[in-house]
Amino acid sequence: MPAVAITVPGVGESISEGILSRWLKADGSAVKAGEPLFELETDKANNVVPASASGVLKINVAEGETVDIGATVGTIDPEGQPSAAAAVAAPKPPADSKSAVAPPKAATAPATANGGAAVTLSPAVRRIVAEENVDPNQVDGTGRGGRITKGDVLAHVAATPGEPAAPSGAPAAAPAALTNGPATTSGLPRETRKRMSGIRQKIAQRLVEAQQTAAILTTFNEADMSRVMDLRARYKDTFKTKHGVALGFMSFFLKAAVEALKAFPAVNGRIDGNEIVLHNAYDIGVAVSTERGLMVPVIRDADRLTFAGIEKAIGAYAVKAREGTMAVSDLQGGTFTITNGGVFGSLLSTPILNPPQSGILGMHSIQKRPVAIDDQVVIRPMMYLALSYDHRIVDGREAVSFLVRIKECIENPERLMLEI
Repeated sequence: MPAVAITVPGVGESISEGILSRWLKADGSAVKAGEPLFELETDKANNVVPASASGVLKINVAEGETVDIGATVGTIDPEGQPSAAAAVAAPKPPADSKSAVAPPKAATAPATANGGAAVTLSPAVRRIVAEENVDPNQVDGTGRGGRITKGDVLAHVAATPGEPAAPSGAPAAAPAALTNGPATTSGLPRETRKRMSGIRQKIAQRLVEAQQTAAILTTFNEADMSRVMDLRARYKDTFKTKHGVALGFMSFFLKAAVEALKAFPAVNGRIDGNEIVLHNAYDIGVAVSTERGLMVPVIRDADRLTFAGIEKAIGAYAVKAREGTMAVSDLQGGTFTITNGGVFGSLLSTPILNPPQSGILGMHSIQKRPVAIDDQVVIRPMMYLALSYDHRIVDGREAVSFLVRIKECIENPERLMLEI
């Protein structure tokens, strides 16, 4: 019976390649159909790829290599005999692999370290635990049900003193980064070099492509946040009691964006060759910063969602981002994006488009500033707003008017509530 080729499966409409970040089985080991075989990292998410057949694995592509979708990375020999060395070297696979190509799920099998109590780890967390030589029983989990997240492990590593020297005869650990030049007076090298991760390379590539492809221009305005803040303060406790989620500012801006997109549909469009595609759906991406870099999960059919529905969707994505379980499908198909640099203290910025979209709204910090109202100088909580847009499809008048509509909705939140 001929060997079965192991190919890289398609994981999304816009993804043509990925990085084979880790083999979950050793070369020459026995595998069963459906078992997790390797991890594929793309600029969207991590995916666990299962074996398509049972037999003995032969690895043709090393970990860390960039592979094209459809490329052959190894074979499975249904009649082969596993090697004894492979049984010793076999890495521990993640315990959950329910779909042909799925993001890492929470592992169902417990991991035990140093004879301690069983701890449930996701594949991504298990990998960090192994790389950093961390005892999971010493890590406090902040995830749902006390689950340990990647952030918990990294925080534990940062807070833990350096490890003692390796025993005599143990091989020296390879340096984490390349350093050049003499040390400074503090003992640190003058510069540190480290290889860009695959996800960071992809993010960099997409940002450069956005700048080189679209005619990006940014227009600015500012909004008085008084009425939104008053409304939120009055009803936030009742809202949380009834719906089980907090009432944030993002839901107001997402609602305002929907109203503005309806009024100025070009901002909800894109260019495809020589054609302009106008989207009739309002699938709005919300940019979030994660340990792996920037991700933009999409709130589907935002025009049909209530404030509570929007907040619940954002909360669910926040959990996925924190636990590293974001699926590729969560990140695809957005028609417009909102990013909030204000959570990091940004006062003003020029957001970069998320290709192939034609618009992105930037939120910023709320600051009390003096403003003139009815010829009187008063102090109001103000936020600068920025709209970056593709000038090839969106005219300046449309862009300015779009941002004015956002301002009007935020300064009159009752309009959003009443949908007028």
